[in-house]
Amino acid sequence: MLHTKRWIPWLFVGPALILILFFLTYPTLMTIVRSFYGKGTQIFASTLDFVGLANWEFVFNSPAMLAALRNNALWTVVFTLCTVTFGLLLAVLLDRVRYEKIVKSIIFIPAAISMVGASVIWKFVFAYRPVNLSQIGVLNALMVAFGREPVGWLIERPWVNNLALIVVGIWIWTGFCMVIFSAAYKNIPRDLIEAARTDGANEWHIFWGVILPLMTKTIAVVATTMIVQVLKIFDIVFVMTNGAYDTEVIANRMYKEMFNFFNYGRASAIAVVLLLLITPIMIFNIRRFTRQEAR
Repeated sequence: MLHTKRWIPWLFVGPALILILFFLTYPTLMTIVRSFYGKGTQIFASTLDFVGLANWEFVFNSPAMLAALRNNALWTVVFTLCTVTFGLLLAVLLDRVRYEKIVKSIIFIPAAISMVGASVIWKFVFAYRPVNLSQIGVLNALMVAFGREPVGWLIERPWVNNLALIVVGIWIWTGFCMVIFSAAYKNIPRDLIEAARTDGANEWHIFWGVILPLMTKTIAVVATTMIVQVLKIFDIVFVMTNGAYDTEVIANRMYKEMFNFFNYGRASAIAVVLLLLITPIMIFNIRRFTRQEAR
């Protein structure tokens, strides 16, 4: 009887484990193996050439991949810093607005739009035409209206176009961060804030001395979530520039190697690099949640 009871939990967990093994573990292991082989579409094909570390050498030595790694680093720093900062400030400041729910709903709307849809919208915003032609892009139309020359926002190298793409990501994800921070902010006991005001602290001191320390855990969760999102960023770059004009990112390069150049070996190596970059962040999150549950 006792032996039978030991198997009962596995009846519930077993199907999920089988799905994880088939759809996650097996593909991951095959991707790692495939990263040591050359071109071809079949993993076990006899025509595949074993190339050793050649694909990995491409990942860390080719100009295209170095540019993608550089751009991903720029995305990680600017995108994460801006989404977390703006989301936190909006959550705190809008808490006192009379029509708080309406304003927050408007700010959150971009998060409900697909990445492709948002990219198409912003592609028209950034649209550029030569100086002697009428501008159809919102930004360049405003530039011309104020007597300035139009700017090729998506073709200006090396930083303008990357920052323009990052702005789209910030526009989409700031509302999501704001909602999470708003929930955490409303859980702060108002007695603490009132006590700080009674002691003579101004709003700036309250923010740094009371609100920020109590929201540290939430900030860590949101920041790591944004880092994971930005490391695998693809849709915005693919729709708006497809990596042209030095805007390449890791995920977009992986797509090109697989579906444009049919070099599944290089694509697999890039996928493993992306996995290795995300794994430490996920481990950090899991350990932090474990410690929190233990308390």
